[in-house]
Amino acid sequence: MPCVGDWLNSPLSIVQGIFAQNAPNSDWEKKVTEYFKEKLKENNATNWVPSLNDVPVHYLKPNSLVKFRCMVQDMFDPEFYMGVYETIDPNTNARVLHFGKYRDVAECGPQQEIDLNSSQTVTSERQTFYCVPVPGESAWVKEAYISASQARVSPSTSYTPSRHKRSYEEDEDMDLHPSKQKEQHMGSGGDIHGCVEPKRLETEASAGHHVISPNCSPPLDLNFPLPGEKGPACLVKVYESWESFKVNDVLEVFGVLSVDPVLSIVNSEERDSSSLDPMECMDTAEEQRVHSPPASLVPRIHVILAQKLQHINPLLPACLNEEESKTFVSNFMSELSPVRAELLGFLTHALLGDSLAAEYLILHLISTVYGRRDVLPLGKFTVNLSGCPRSSTFTEHLYRLIQQLVPASYHLRMSIESMNHSRFIPHKDYTANRLVSGLLQLASNTSLVIDETQLEQGQLDTAGVHNVTALGNLITWQKVDYDFNYHRMEFPCNINVLITSEGRSLLPSDCQVHLQPQIIPPNMEEYMSSLLTAVLPSVLNKFRIYLSLLRLLDYSISDEVTKAVEEDFVEMRKNNPESVTADDLHKMLLVARFLSLSAGQTTLSRERWLRAKQLEALRKARLQQQQCVNGNEL
Repeated sequence: MPCVGDWLNSPLSIVQGIFAQNAPNSDWEKKVTEYFKEKLKENNATNWVPSLNDVPVHYLKPNSLVKFRCMVQDMFDPEFYMGVYETIDPNTNARVLHFGKYRDVAECGPQQEIDLNSSQTVTSERQTFYCVPVPGESAWVKEAYISASQARVSPSTSYTPSRHKRSYEEDEDMDLHPSKQKEQHMGSGGDIHGCVEPKRLETEASAGHHVISPNCSPPLDLNFPLPGEKGPACLVKVYESWESFKVNDVLEVFGVLSVDPVLSIVNSEERDSSSLDPMECMDTAEEQRVHSPPASLVPRIHVILAQKLQHINPLLPACLNEEESKTFVSNFMSELSPVRAELLGFLTHALLGDSLAAEYLILHLISTVYGRRDVLPLGKFTVNLSGCPRSSTFTEHLYRLIQQLVPASYHLRMSIESMNHSRFIPHKDYTANRLVSGLLQLASNTSLVIDETQLEQGQLDTAGVHNVTALGNLITWQKVDYDFNYHRMEFPCNINVLITSEGRSLLPSDCQVHLQPQIIPPNMEEYMSSLLTAVLPSVLNKFRIYLSLLRLLDYSISDEVTKAVEEDFVEMRKNNPESVTADDLHKMLLVARFLSLSAGQTTLSRERWLRAKQLEALRKARLQQQQCVNGNEL
């Protein structure tokens, strides 16, 4: 039987063995999948597999088994390949059957030629996804995955083995090569000018959006949705059930790493030949460059197993339906009350002593779109935190605290300049035949913090108006309309939006909470930093589990409680029909939902309903009080 090293280091030899035993029977493909599925079920076996999220490409052995946690940024057209092909030795006429699956280049021996007319040839189809690391993934998530890894990587001879666990971020800070190999670093814009030594390119690929390919062609845009992202982009080749995946899905894929230098040579030759004879190839040079980038910069993964991730929190079991996971959940739920109390205290301090705002922030952080009725997203809970101090860096520090609690987030500083010059909406580039990413191409359950306190008087241009409209549509409908030039296509999303502003936000929201600071710290940075250092790492991890887990729980309202809520609503309208509208009822039910879940209750109780009404009354009273003080609408 093959040992661990075989299926990790030489998965293609395992595939070859299964193919040899079962070919030409088509069952061999299913047996390959089952073999690796069983291997990865063994104790912590998934932690033995090196991850492209943690380890630079040049530390990984070509054709070894790797994994990648990623978001599908784009889907390319399906491609045909030789699933099975036959080679012939011209001298002896000996014939050998080969498999082409999990490979970019068909292999044959030195004295062999591929028989293109063989009756044994099987043409198959595969789908290529362009995948990027999860946009806005928090540093603590990356660190937790790295620390859980038990992968043993064999770096090439030019690197020292003691650094096999170094991450992309650390790798960039180290000078891997002698000083005589001068590097020309990019500015904040992300472009690199001039040729760079190829091995260095592998780490430079993670430094920004643009990298130079070894033949010094124009910069290759890695197409990350957010600026400043690090990590590799990959071409993920999917062989089975690709129709079950869609753009913006978060996946974990296990597959064969392909970084064959031949790919770059073949692609550059294709470009050269097609420039001489346009009829040779229907693809444009730009399309070839984007769809077939150098493998050292954009490696290929030939997927053996792929799964959609429910979440990317490494502190939670990957799948909550398994028996072991149920034990974990029940154990955590038993100690939920003290965790909630501590989190409420932590957020109250973060919100300058405002406990009501902290209550609503907890409800916001555990909210999620749980369904859709026609076009209406159910469960979204966008909070507008008004009354935020303009002069201080309050939102910046609040975002840093939120970043420590959620797995993925982004801080959008809303200014006239950013609105007019940023690319929010992804659009189709038909020349390169790819989807060009935008800031709003985010994974499900990403926390988006919009800082409106940065907004000053000025004129929005056409792009700015489109961007503000896109934000409004995201908040109201939880969808982003991608621009396909001739038409727009709706992409549903599930993004938690928190807006900080001085007065009422110009963007729509589900709930406005006016901040009432009880303390004004003389040094905001020092105050916020001390909050984090005062929390024990174990407590911080409990906060992280709490917020991720409660998003995944089911919730229901019994017929009895539904009837009681209806009667209560009628009673409230009796006294003053104007005071409570259907929208108010919907908002109270939302607050009651997340209030129940925040206490670990998956059904609505009378007690939680009354508490929701009380919170809403306090929130509204505060808004009316502020309106009276200012003399205008908030």
